[in-house]
Amino acid sequence: MSLSLHATILLILINIHLSMPFTVILPDSAQLEGPQPGSSMANSGAKTDLREQEAVYDIMRATGNGWATDIPDVCRGRWHGIECMPDKDNVYHVVSLSFGSLSDDTAFPTCDPTRSSISPSITKLPHLRTLFFYRCFSYNPQPIPSFLGRLGSGLQTLVLRENGHIGSIPHELGNLTSLKVLDLHNNNLNGSIPVSLDRISGLNSLDLSGNQLSGSIPNLTFPVLSVLNLNQNHLSGSIPSTLLNLKFLLKIDLSHNRLSGPLPDINGLKELILVDLSYNSLTGPFPTSLKNLNSLQALILNGNPSVCATIPNDGFQGLNNLIILVLSNMNLQGSIPESLGRLPKLRVLHLDRNQLNGSIPPSFLKLNSLSELRLNNNRLIGPVLFSREMIWRMRRKLRLNNNFGLCYDAKSGLGDDLDTLFDAGIGHCDTPKPASTVPLQHISTVDEDIFRSSTKSAASLHKLSLVSEIIQLSTIFLIVFCVL
Repeated sequence: MSLSLHATILLILINIHLSMPFTVILPDSAQLEGPQPGSSMANSGAKTDLREQEAVYDIMRATGNGWATDIPDVCRGRWHGIECMPDKDNVYHVVSLSFGSLSDDTAFPTCDPTRSSISPSITKLPHLRTLFFYRCFSYNPQPIPSFLGRLGSGLQTLVLRENGHIGSIPHELGNLTSLKVLDLHNNNLNGSIPVSLDRISGLNSLDLSGNQLSGSIPNLTFPVLSVLNLNQNHLSGSIPSTLLNLKFLLKIDLSHNRLSGPLPDINGLKELILVDLSYNSLTGPFPTSLKNLNSLQALILNGNPSVCATIPNDGFQGLNNLIILVLSNMNLQGSIPESLGRLPKLRVLHLDRNQLNGSIPPSFLKLNSLSELRLNNNRLIGPVLFSREMIWRMRRKLRLNNNFGLCYDAKSGLGDDLDTLFDAGIGHCDTPKPASTVPLQHISTVDEDIFRSSTKSAASLHKLSLVSEIIQLSTIFLIVFCVL
């Protein structure tokens, strides 16, 4: 999915997590940063395991950080990016290694972009829980080494994000049976998704998005998976029914692939917050009911023009927390259900580029949270019932152009000075409809406008785009800490 839509989605995920009670398990560095009273770190006799220290030297040299070899004890003279824990004999073991500059405030060791590699000495760290490489090998593309599968049953987080990795995903990663987070986002990986990953029964978050993976989605059965992100690949075939049994899913994003078959019935996934199946080749019928999805905040199905179905009258009954509903370019038929106007928290509604007919439901007047509405490029007729305040609130985020016969009542108090209506070619119901002056190319993409709706100015748009990557990376750890 695009960066803009991803930022919006992650903000939703973060907000929902912050509103729920949970126990935060801090990274080891936060627990052990410097000597602490009463801890074994304060014991001057405590030292790092010598074999692990030599392994760290090898790993640092391989990433262009030879300066680390001058540190006599890598745990006692530590830097951001290495975390250690003592055993009962006051011997320190390396539990976390992180590389890549996330921000000025997160100064992990950077990698030499021309010659960095992952050293096999990583396998000599038997207590390692977290391994994190971010933008380390972009100028020296290399496969994900299969020896990472020998890191043992202690590894819980493996993040190889935006490194330019090539080749296939090693099936040996399925040996990491204690993983909670596996993130291979935005590399150049190809081939199929290894069936061996299904052996990781405790996986909470799987992100393989932004690659060139092909073939069908395997029958994944992760019992506690909360985040599944496979967007922007070349995956084909139907959505496997096993995904509909992942009862703890909070987010599922299969957008921008080549998936076919009918829209899945997701009514049983009661914990879902976000569903994005956009830009595939899915077909109808439209799900008859989503009433059990009380937690759902975003449903994005646009760009599936073969759905060719009607929207059920009660299809969205009970979705009282829905914020974003995007059903553009799905060849939807029939009228707009009155029930869509009974979604109290709805902010973004896109129904554009369909074959919808009839009039705008009067219930839309009750959408007091609505800040963006697209009904353009349909076959709608009849009066525009929105109040003056509602039209001014949405301004150019209200799209009504290219319909058969929308108009507004001269007695409604809307007046003739509303550029939004005039630009859409909407005039008085008792006068000829003016020609539209809005060119088709003026209609921006779905993702761009969703992102703009979350900002108030061009400056804030730029600022959010700069921090969106940090939000994504922070969310990886927030999700796993929340579900542990």
